[in-house]
Amino acid sequence: MFGNGMNESRLQTYTPPRSRVAARAQAPLIAHILFRLDVGGLENGVVNLLNHMPRGRFRHAIICLSDFTDFRLRIQNREEVGLFALQKRRGKDPAVYFRLWRLLRRLRPDIVHTRNIGALDCAFIAALAGVPHRVHGEHGWDVDDLHGESRKYQTLRRVLRPLIDRYVVVSHDLDRWLTHSVRIPRQQVSSIINGVDTKAFCPATDGRTALIEAAGPAFAGDAFVIGTVGRMQPVKDQLTLARAFIQLVHAQPQLRARLRLVMLGDGPLRSEVAGLLQRGGLHDSAWLPGARDDIAALLHGFDVFALPSLNEGISNTVLEAMASGLPVVATAVGGNPELIVDNDTGRLVPPNDPAALAAALAEYAKTPELAIAHGRAARARAERNFGLQQMVTAYTDLYDGLLK
Repeated sequence: MFGNGMNESRLQTYTPPRSRVAARAQAPLIAHILFRLDVGGLENGVVNLLNHMPRGRFRHAIICLSDFTDFRLRIQNREEVGLFALQKRRGKDPAVYFRLWRLLRRLRPDIVHTRNIGALDCAFIAALAGVPHRVHGEHGWDVDDLHGESRKYQTLRRVLRPLIDRYVVVSHDLDRWLTHSVRIPRQQVSSIINGVDTKAFCPATDGRTALIEAAGPAFAGDAFVIGTVGRMQPVKDQLTLARAFIQLVHAQPQLRARLRLVMLGDGPLRSEVAGLLQRGGLHDSAWLPGARDDIAALLHGFDVFALPSLNEGISNTVLEAMASGLPVVATAVGGNPELIVDNDTGRLVPPNDPAALAAALAEYAKTPELAIAHGRAARARAERNFGLQQMVTAYTDLYDGLLK
């Protein structure tokens, strides 16, 4: 299997079979190519997939074009998963493609699965390396191409289309975009919506103990906690949530003593959000601890989950909040309307609209019983429609279909 040592390039030591015939005597090897393995929805989906696929059905390797972080520790069977970092430099780095080609020739994977635009051109390198099957996943958007309208990226997707056996999209919104805007043939596209572990993420049985222990006594008692989880970067737009929180507190002074805000995650917007809350006089009513590994426990301390993104594929954090029995207030963008039933499991609001977001949050703060009812409906919907096993089965069937 894969070894644990790394050389100076952070490539894990791995001795592949001497021939493809020998490789086929083992379980098929799937190489997942990402730009970077770090905290994020795409990366969380990959880790969930590897953790819950039947052991021994496939072998897996994760190839990072740049690097990986301690997020790799979430992989449960790390001794069986090869992890490789190609150390791509900022900007253009043609040498990284040679390193990738050489690695693929050494590993001899049966399938290469690239994800998002940052790894799409690796399908060409995989073809040059003789990888028999190539899958590409579209998982969401970046602020630099918020609605997938970049001509350069659309052209790249069309040029590489003949090299890709199957595209995977995580939402119907992405499916429509890929087939209509990019014009990828319908028969090449599979929709596999993300799933959530409804055992790991479940309604609270211990109150908000974990949140109080971590954030302090200000979050105890009758506090009403508005929370969010995600990378703090422009496409996630946590600034709008901070502005909405400030507006909510000023518009509902009778609630000021109870209202609290929690933002879990790190990124370039974190200091800006903290400064905005400081200037609004609400620094003591908010907790921004950065990235955390105890998300499931901390969600138990929320009363409502908010997602102010400018665009989304399918949000893992929304699914985790739903499974935890929380109502979700989210922007009506991307795949969010596929998860949230407005006025049943949560509320949908326009993007970049602090007033609308504040009004939806105020409704739950003033009517706690509505928050509880919508949270129960969200949990039921997560169990019914977005179980993790459904996702795992769909990917297993996809890989098996290609290999046959």
